[in-house]
Amino acid sequence: MGEQQTLAPAIKQLKEQLTKLGTPTTFETAAFTADSGFHSEKNLTFMADTGLDTYIADTQFRSRNPLFKASETYHTEKEKRRLKRSKGRPKLFTSNDVHFDEPNMTCRCPAGKLLWLSSPNIKSNDKCYTRFAGYLKDCKHCPLQEQCLRKLPVDRGRQVQFLRNVKSP
Repeated sequence: MGEQQTLAPAIKQLKEQLTKLGTPTTFETAAFTADSGFHSEKNLTFMADTGLDTYIADTQFRSRNPLFKASETYHTEKEKRRLKRSKGRPKLFTSNDVHFDEPNMTCRCPAGKLLWLSSPNIKSNDKCYTRFAGYLKDCKHCPLQEQCLRKLPVDRGRQVQFLRNVKSP
């Protein structure tokens, strides 16, 4: 049983215990706190129905808290957790790591290699995208391959596309 599923039974049991002890008003005046492991829509609804003064951290609270943004320890621990989940694989590059020169319609990968323009005008939902691809010979022997590709390149190099500042007609 996961942590989230234990909240309702524990609160019900607490209420029963306080009633047996002859202090049921303690339950109504208590404040309840829980970590983000208990955060779920079901638990929030349940706790709202109990009437308890409840505080449950949501899973994104650290990303909003300025204290965590500046905390080197937090970011180090966050990366350790990510590496554990990803079995030690490095974080993959995103399109933000690739240099797209829109006026010149050129693109360079994080290793500095020039990518070729594979699709200049991809139109989708009133938006225009441009797609570039790495040359297979460059991607096959790239020292950054683990951070760039999910699988070893076989028939093509890394592809990346960018939303352009042009509206589709």
